[in-house]
Amino acid sequence: MEIGRNFFIFLSALSGLLLAIAFLPAFNFITRCPLKSSRVADLIVTNAVIYTSDPSFPFAQSMAVKDGRILRIGNSSSLQDLMGHGTQELNLDGKVVVPGFIDSHVHLLFGGLQMVRVELRDVKSQDEFVRRVKEAVRGKHKGSWVLGGAWNNELWGGDLPAASWIDDITPSNPVWLSRMDGHMGLANTLALEIAGITNYTEDPVGGTIIRTTGGEPTGLLVDSAMKLLVPWIPEVSVHERRDALVRASKLALMMGVTTVVDFGRYFPGSTPELVWEDFSDVYQWADSTGKMMIRVCLFFPMETLSRLVDLFQATGRAFSQWIYLGGVKAFADGSLGSNSALFYEPYMDEPHNYGLQVTDLDWLRNMSMESDKSGLQVAVHAIGDKANDLILDVCDFVESSNGKRDRRFRIEHAQHLAPGATTRFGQQGVIASVQDRMEENDPHRRTQLEPGLEPEHLLDDVDPAIKKLGVDRAQRGSYLFQSLLSSNARLTFGSDWPVANINPLGGIKTAVKRIPPGRENAWIPSERVSMNDALNAYTISAAYSSFLDNDLGSLSPGKLADFVVLSADSWETFVEELSATVLETYVGGIHAYP
Repeated sequence: MEIGRNFFIFLSALSGLLLAIAFLPAFNFITRCPLKSSRVADLIVTNAVIYTSDPSFPFAQSMAVKDGRILRIGNSSSLQDLMGHGTQELNLDGKVVVPGFIDSHVHLLFGGLQMVRVELRDVKSQDEFVRRVKEAVRGKHKGSWVLGGAWNNELWGGDLPAASWIDDITPSNPVWLSRMDGHMGLANTLALEIAGITNYTEDPVGGTIIRTTGGEPTGLLVDSAMKLLVPWIPEVSVHERRDALVRASKLALMMGVTTVVDFGRYFPGSTPELVWEDFSDVYQWADSTGKMMIRVCLFFPMETLSRLVDLFQATGRAFSQWIYLGGVKAFADGSLGSNSALFYEPYMDEPHNYGLQVTDLDWLRNMSMESDKSGLQVAVHAIGDKANDLILDVCDFVESSNGKRDRRFRIEHAQHLAPGATTRFGQQGVIASVQDRMEENDPHRRTQLEPGLEPEHLLDDVDPAIKKLGVDRAQRGSYLFQSLLSSNARLTFGSDWPVANINPLGGIKTAVKRIPPGRENAWIPSERVSMNDALNAYTISAAYSSFLDNDLGSLSPGKLADFVVLSADSWETFVEELSATVLETYVGGIHAYP
């Protein structure tokens, strides 16, 4: 009896164990899948041509969004189980959808401020230059500064402006008007007097005071020389800077940009502390009060490294769902337009000028090493071929000092490269953060956001590059997009706004066609890129280039639901015509524009 009872207990236990094993997969399935009610989507996009920027699933018809993130992507039938009470359905009738564009290089608040200042971007003559300044002075109180700029002397033949152009109409108002590249500016005589700049003032290291043949300052200050004047300009109020963020964000959304990499109000001549003031007074304020409209990844001046390290260690890269901490920014040289980009050979129009190295190389090398050791991303501005080689050397030094790791070192602009440089970008894993500047005559630009601004079509640097470098040098090493991609370098696109306008669709067209206005043939046609590569440079590659690819850059499950609806009715039309416009912009699945 005892034996039989024990055997019965054994059989019961065994059958229970077998039953548990049999139901284990179902139990696991239940625990991994939430109840159906919790998987009801907030928004389902249907009947669309969705380009995902995800190579594992490049195209889809439908997309489901919940709690600001993508829940699922596929065809319409595969998402039906996610439809429920409260789900909004967005039927796009075959329209093209792309990930929210990421502009990889902007100066967001500076651009927002410029939108309500003197606008000289499209000026084509001295008379028009003077007229615009005269209009700006009208109604100004005595002693008030007149600010603005974005002038491009190439549009009126190349002659540089001078204080004498505007002194007669600005006797009581100091004036500072920056060139479009931010590396040169014009002051009137009153502003020079306030700053104490005379014919006895010496050129600072990394800068030039342009003078007459008699030694008198003309009013033009280049790169570090701007530091002599800029501190005398009254600081912009918190209210003005917050308004600038709103203006700039609305413009970005209008152009389909949902994320920007912001290098702040930090140009040669500016104070590094301004970027931190904007972070605390504007960005943190907007974040805490629910007024952020687009996502920003912030880079801070390298001079303020220790302060950023403390913040980075306290919060990590994602400061909030709207604000990311990128890293540090430094300068190697100036710009082509200001004849201050650093080259191996001199400028054709200035045979003794090789450009400017605006930062001490030993300091830059050591600070880059310390920044990298702290886990921060390093981005360095380099335009000329020699400047780019110097920074590639700095990248080598950092890696040899700190060892191999996923650091994603960035060179901002990478505009003119010496032979072999594209190969080094690929071998060293250095990101080429380039600008394919094209001003589109887009009707979207003519809005109350930008009174009076009607930008011309131009590839900004084609004619200046040929003039300043010669045809052979310009064609051999300028904007080598396809060469960089062929060398396995990561390419990311940005506008450098307000140097050029925020306009990803215009930038994509430029990169694919490379046809300057008024010409029939492409400029360096071998450097054209495919539509997919151009789109990726504004989406997934742009996200990767700032360590944002876990959250952004592609329309993949789990990522933030930032996307753009375009006017194109089919993918073929979009690729062939390259004339689509932005119809709608969504941020986190929420309709943000119009």
